[in-house]
Amino acid sequence: MISAGVTRGALGLLRRVKPDGVGERKNYAGRTVDLCAGPAATVGAAAGALVAAEPGARGAAVLATLVAGACGGYDDVAGAGDPRRGFRAHLGALRDGELTSGAVKLFGISAAGLVAGGLLKERFVDKALAGVVIAGTAHLVNLVDVRPGRAAQVTLALGVPGLLRGPLAAAPMGAAAAVLPDDLAERGMLGDAGAHALGAAVGVAIVAGNGRPGLVAHAAGLVAATVYGDRVSALAQGSLT
Repeated sequence: MISAGVTRGALGLLRRVKPDGVGERKNYAGRTVDLCAGPAATVGAAAGALVAAEPGARGAAVLATLVAGACGGYDDVAGAGDPRRGFRAHLGALRDGELTSGAVKLFGISAAGLVAGGLLKERFVDKALAGVVIAGTAHLVNLVDVRPGRAAQVTLALGVPGLLRGPLAAAPMGAAAAVLPDDLAERGMLGDAGAHALGAAVGVAIVAGNGRPGLVAHAAGLVAATVYGDRVSALAQGSLT
């Protein structure tokens, strides 16, 4: 599969050229892991979309994936020491005149989702719903990225139904499968770059395979997941009470 091969190749290259100590982070257990999987999965998912997507969906998939990965990567670097989490915290900082990396990520991925939705759908309502689904799926996958393998596993689970409607979902699934072993072994993590890129790519596949009823159902579920984001993350890390 193209996306898996590109992801593994990019991951190996990044690890060879990365200076020691750069692009690393402490994971939930305090172990030092690298963030190379994030950019590698972003490139892999985009490359897979170039091959798998129909011409009309190709641009939407590549745009949403690359922008989500870039915005997430910026937050990985610029927001590494920022304890603020969630939309409210970053929007509150914006009201106080501070543009946080989280706000850049929020607006950048939302804008990319709307543009991608506009490329995939014809009617205004469908375009708007598509934007919500793409950005919302990116956010959902990031919400569950709280333990090794969670984001990649959710990407695979979300992508399976899409395979019945076309090959587009195979791109993020291949990239997720390629990084999953390292993620589970705690040799690396997807970070915001990889989680958002994989989520956005799956979101495009969902949009491409659904009409308005499906878009409404997915959008409603994703909005609910955003509202209850803390509980979603707690469930993903097995600490929901």
